[in-house]
Amino acid sequence: MDPESHASLLRWYRNHRADLPWRRAPSPYHVWLSEVMLQQTQVETVIPYYLRFLAAFPSVVDLAEAPLDAVLKQWEGLGYYSRARNLHRAARQLVAENEGVLPSQLDELRKLPGIGRYTAGAIASIAFAQPAPVLDGNVIRVITRLLDLPDDIDQSATRTKLWRIAAEWLPVQEAGEHNQALMELGQKICRPRNPRCAACPLRGNCRAYAAGTQAARPVRGKRVPTPHYDVTAGLIRDELDRLLIAQRPLDGLLGGLWEFPGGKREGRESLPDCLRRELREELAIEVDVGQRIALVDHAFTHFKITLHAFECRYLGALPPYSEPQALAALDWAWVREEELGRYSFGKADRQVIAELARRRGMLL
Repeated sequence: MDPESHASLLRWYRNHRADLPWRRAPSPYHVWLSEVMLQQTQVETVIPYYLRFLAAFPSVVDLAEAPLDAVLKQWEGLGYYSRARNLHRAARQLVAENEGVLPSQLDELRKLPGIGRYTAGAIASIAFAQPAPVLDGNVIRVITRLLDLPDDIDQSATRTKLWRIAAEWLPVQEAGEHNQALMELGQKICRPRNPRCAACPLRGNCRAYAAGTQAARPVRGKRVPTPHYDVTAGLIRDELDRLLIAQRPLDGLLGGLWEFPGGKREGRESLPDCLRRELREELAIEVDVGQRIALVDHAFTHFKITLHAFECRYLGALPPYSEPQALAALDWAWVREEELGRYSFGKADRQVIAELARRRGMLL
């Protein structure tokens, strides 16, 4: 990027940048938290979560000292829960090894759980004024349009090329502002669809604009069809009308969150048979499967599910056990329906909880 374009970009950013809470007091912790939350999540969605999370855990030390359940509860609804688990792990590592202080150097930042090349560059440049490039979806879109690049951005060689360009464009001074300006330009002006080219400060040097190829940039390879799975969940009640919930293993999808236990249907088995099998494998219990009370469609990053939630009556643990066992779960608990709000659940299970609340309201 030539000096004139860089000056135009910074001038635009200083006049139009959004008033965001993490920009008002850009401490390393604030920048780190905001950048992690903003991964694959819209700014408008992040703001209330950021403010609540920061109120609950004002410092790295506060975050490190909190139990994981409390961290996940504050994160509940934001999705991509590995981000929260990695934040918690990294905070504990920082307290144990560096007195709770984030390092300023890229290589040291990347040693922390959940901090990859992009997040390290954002923290280093914004919080520490280090000349470190960033490359997210917004920056990729700006670069590929400005240069009218026909390269497939899903290819590793193209990513290497884009990182090189981002580094070459980076000024020695004002790196943090430069990175934020590129990201905000991609968010507000150089949008995926219907880019606002007339308002772009770099329009005069944009090759895609000159060629009329904005809509064709960036280039991506063919997407494979998204797989779909049927998944069962049991609303298992004991003689005291308590519900059995299970905590998912930390190293898997939605790790550390609680759920109504069950699992994915295999082959042509019926949904009730699937649920009974999964409960034997997961918790070593037998149930009487009753009526289906909720049907929830939900999309994850790489697949979709339809969750079938069934009312179940607890029959007991499989011999030789006298109670449920955490065979494929981190933990389990019997809770009253009104106590479910104390636990962190994924979105699909929260929709099941909402259906339970609706039915309870109809009975009152």
